[in-house]
Amino acid sequence: MNQGLSAITEALHVVEQSDETYYQAELYRLRGELLLQQVNSGQISNLDTDAEASFRKAIEIASRQQAKSLELPATMSLARLLRDTGRRDEARAMLAEIYNWFTEGFDTADLKEANALLDELSH
Repeated sequence: MNQGLSAITEALHVVEQSDETYYQAELYRLRGELLLQQVNSGQISNLDTDAEASFRKAIEIASRQQAKSLELPATMSLARLLRDTGRRDEARAMLAEIYNWFTEGFDTADLKEANALLDELSH
């Protein structure tokens, strides 16, 4: 996982120095997921705030780029973190907002997963 974080950090540095920023949001989302894996495996404690910041940065970048296909997975990652830290209402509200933006493609894996997560957060 440390190698993964190093690779993501290096990729973010390269992306931020270039004009190719389309996947910047996805890199931040992946950074957050790797940080959570380290927390969950006991390698590091309390990096969930860093993971949350990475997810929020990914959402902000994707939103600014109007890249809903990148914003959705970042929002799902943040929603799961919020659920796991007792903030289900916040998770449900933010996920519902992005999910309800879509008008088609509900048979895609991301939208199916988002719908299942919304159902879970509603109970």
